[in-house]
Amino acid sequence: MIEEYLLRFLIGGIAVSAFAAVGEIFRPRSFAGLFGAAPSIAIATLLITIWNEGRPYAALETRSMILGAAALCAYSVIVFRLLKHRHLTALLSSLSALAAWFVVALGLDWLIFG
Repeated sequence: MIEEYLLRFLIGGIAVSAFAAVGEIFRPRSFAGLFGAAPSIAIATLLITIWNEGRPYAALETRSMILGAAALCAYSVIVFRLLKHRHLTALLSSLSALAAWFVVALGLDWLIFG
């Protein structure tokens, strides 16, 4: 158990550093956070999943991460449009867009996995 946490810490730290370096290249600087967090955690999790569960299970998890990313993209676009064009508050916009996130995530899951 402790070995898994140490491995996750090591892989995650290396990946965060690598993605943060990539994020420094792009403008605006706010992209550094985007490149630093989610991809590095996903990579660390997938490597540990491959180690513990094998490649077929990790492939299923990877497909699920891709569907989640597509749903997050839809959520982000909707929040942006609600904030910019409807002038709603951040709380109301984000709560309203959660329904869209669920629809996209579950709809893609249904379309792809049946």
